[in-house]
Amino acid sequence: MASAVHELTPAEANAHPVAESIVVRFAGDSGDGMQLTGGQFTLSTALAGNDLATFPDFPAEIRAPQGTLFGVSAFQINFGSTAIDTAGDAPDVLVAMNPAALKTNVGALKPGGLIIADEGEFGVRNLTKAHYEVSPLTDGSLAKYQLISFNISQLTLDAVKPFGLGNKEALRCKNMWTLGLALWMFDRSRDPIVDWLKTKFAKMPVLAEANIAALNAGHAYGETAELGPSVKQHSVAPAPAEPGLYRTVTGAESIAMGLVAGVQLAGVKMFFGGYPITPASAILHFLSRLKEFGVTTFQAEDEIAAIASAIGASYAGQLGVTSSSGPGIALKGEAMGLAIMTELPLVIVNSQRGGPSTGLPTKTEQSDLYQAVYGRNGDAPMPVIAARSPADAFDCAIEAVRLATQFMTPVMLLTDGYIANAAEPWKVPDTSSFTPFPVTFLDAVPEGGFKPYGRDEKLKRPWVRPGTPNLLHRIGGIEKAIDTGHINYEPANHQAMTDIRKAKIDGIADHIPEQAVELGATSGKLVVVGWGSTFGPIHQAVRRQRALGRDVAHVHIRHIWPLPRNLAVLLRGYEHILVPEMNTGQLKTVLRDEFLVDAKPLNKVSGQPFKISEIEDAIELLLDEAT
Repeated sequence: MASAVHELTPAEANAHPVAESIVVRFAGDSGDGMQLTGGQFTLSTALAGNDLATFPDFPAEIRAPQGTLFGVSAFQINFGSTAIDTAGDAPDVLVAMNPAALKTNVGALKPGGLIIADEGEFGVRNLTKAHYEVSPLTDGSLAKYQLISFNISQLTLDAVKPFGLGNKEALRCKNMWTLGLALWMFDRSRDPIVDWLKTKFAKMPVLAEANIAALNAGHAYGETAELGPSVKQHSVAPAPAEPGLYRTVTGAESIAMGLVAGVQLAGVKMFFGGYPITPASAILHFLSRLKEFGVTTFQAEDEIAAIASAIGASYAGQLGVTSSSGPGIALKGEAMGLAIMTELPLVIVNSQRGGPSTGLPTKTEQSDLYQAVYGRNGDAPMPVIAARSPADAFDCAIEAVRLATQFMTPVMLLTDGYIANAAEPWKVPDTSSFTPFPVTFLDAVPEGGFKPYGRDEKLKRPWVRPGTPNLLHRIGGIEKAIDTGHINYEPANHQAMTDIRKAKIDGIADHIPEQAVELGATSGKLVVVGWGSTFGPIHQAVRRQRALGRDVAHVHIRHIWPLPRNLAVLLRGYEHILVPEMNTGQLKTVLRDEFLVDAKPLNKVSGQPFKISEIEDAIELLLDEAT
């Protein structure tokens, strides 16, 4: 994913263009480069100053059989001159590179939406693979849409013919041809893409020039082919925003930068121990390029070794960090208990995906909340934080580091496949505005003697680097004696230590912000309560319903455990509570259990994010039933 950086001037920030947004979806085989095409279109859109949100959607197979329905890869972007919170419910434009891409995506297209199809791929063989008896381009089945089809494959071959590429290599350029057409349609500059291609293929200049030729050819085709009234150049004005430096950021990049910022604020170095797993691997990839910030990255042989190495680093005086997805988090469970028993700081990032087991590796879900809050043996509480968007993941990562180091505890940070892979504009913050939370290591014997499990007012035990003179102490997974940390099996001691560990985590509620209302009043008829990546569709749904005069509010929870101290009183101020989640009702159950409120679920586990319309329908149904 390429990043665009754009300096937004005060004049641009104060502009007030007509609010509009457009949703475009690129779809083709997993080998057609749709993610790359979408990523580069995102780059050009960000440089144009539009607000945007993206949704990469690709198969789990590395290279599914060409032309098959389950091998379709898609990339959706919603961009405009207004605030964009989601990747959009339904595309306005669908670019379909083959019949399978058309069949799997056309149902999402708006009635009257535009289809751009590569008719060169609609031969008998590909039609059969997509289970079409006749070509949908000619049988009238697409009559409710605007349809433009031409032979993109042949046009690409013609464009790159001077470079002497083989047929297979030449056809790999057709995503650039398609991108060129899209750039023309939305009045985007080709210059950033040309620069990117020259950098990407610096060692293979012929491929760079071939792809640039295809890009230019697609752009020229839009200018000259007179494609009809349904395809015309359209310029989308920049979105109003605060002046400042902006860049596009994915959730994985945002988390990595937030972790680095967090350890800088804490005054410690970071050790990241990870093992590759979709969709968490990108965090390891990004952190490995940040060595100059005191970051050590280690790709372990398995998930258990990854978290064990991170715990070892925390014991040694660095902040240990590890990341995974649901299956890997399950494997890390015993080691999390060790970190809780030893009371060492640790950050665990869980990029959730469809489960259980291997489940849906490349699809999004929110089904690990129980695992995060409860999923360890024994009474083993730890703080849990959930990011709402790619940009928000930066702040959540800093908060995870703060809680881990200030309370000597592991902390779990929840994202999901949508947040990890999606991109949005992010205003680069002024780091001088951040409040440091420096770590203090115990380096001398205090008055009254050294107590490895002695407590301060927050019930935090001291952090001691191994080898510090006169501060030798025992550490491990067996129950500790109060104060001394010696092995102790006595019933009363275990009761006391269990209560202390719980009280320490419960007490964190006094050191986190009170729960705010994102939209609407602090009491009323209905509140929609969300967490994680449901923020965008919930916020837009509540905004639209409030515009219709409905009494509805939006509350979005960042601190999942412990819950904000004012949340119980806040929720009891509403007559009805609706909790949309991409699971079977996990936060709903936690809220019912903790606060005895009648929270109603809205559940979705399709591997796809919520649509705004789905939440609007649920709001209307609940309010209509209530009246």
